[in-house]
Formats: sequence, structure tokens, C-alpha cells
Amino acid sequence: MMNRVVLVGRLTRNPELRRTNSDVPVVSFSIAVEDRAKDASGNKTVSYIDIKAWNASAENVAKFCRKGSLVGVDGRLQQRTFERADGTKQKIIEVIADSVQFLEPKSKTIPNEDIAFDDEENDSNRNLDSIDTLIDDAPF
Repeated sequence: MMNRVVLVGRLTRNPELRRTNSDVPVVSFSIAVEDRAKDASGNKTVSYIDIKAWNASAENVAKFCRKGSLVGVDGRLQQRTFERADGTKQKIIEVIADSVQFLEPKSKTIPNEDIAFDDEENDSNRNLDSIDTLIDDAPF
């Protein structure tokens, strides 16, 4: 059997980092993923997917991602059941992330701080139009 999920989407809220009783980091967040299909009025539909990541991935997501960050998630589906305070049972299906990839360039602000750094000078010195390549130099 196979249980594999690969998603690309934007965080719908800031990630929430917690620790288990044994001090293992776990982060919860959700992403919005556009569906290829359109609804009856021609608008794209969006699915909102709950994600959990553990250990180093959890800490990195909490440190470097914010609402609106574009991420790629590779993981598996997990269904769990719990009982609410009123006695009703609730089922949740979520993605347990094996890997979370950050798909945007690093922010120009240092995570969790109000200090910004300026790298525009370095960007202006990069002139990619002047790079010449020959077909013979290509590795394929």
C-alpha cells in the first residue's frame, strides 16, 4: 500500500510550535492549495490542508515561515479520532510532513526580530545578461 502526499501552497496562518512532554518539537500549520478544477462560475477552488511537522523540520518552519510563505510539503496522510468535551467523537485527517521545502527566497528581515539587513548592493552587482555559454559547454 502507498500513502504519499506532495503539496505546494501558502501558509494560511503563522505556524504554532509546541513541545511534547518528552521535549520533542512539533509544529502545526495549514496551507492553501489551488485546485486545477474550476467551480461552476469559472473560479479556481482552494483546499485548506492541515500539516504537522516534527523535530528539526518543526523548528525550521516555526523559525523561517509566516502566514503567506510558499512551501512544498512531502509527507503522508494520517487520520486520528478524539473525543470532544461534550462526548462527541471527531475525526481529523492531516498531513504528517516528512519534508518541508521553503520555495521563496530568504526574507530581508531576520526571523523573529525587527532588525533588517540590506543586500540590494549585492543584487545590483549581479548582471546575468553578461554570462555567455556555449552549447559545447553544456553537460548534456
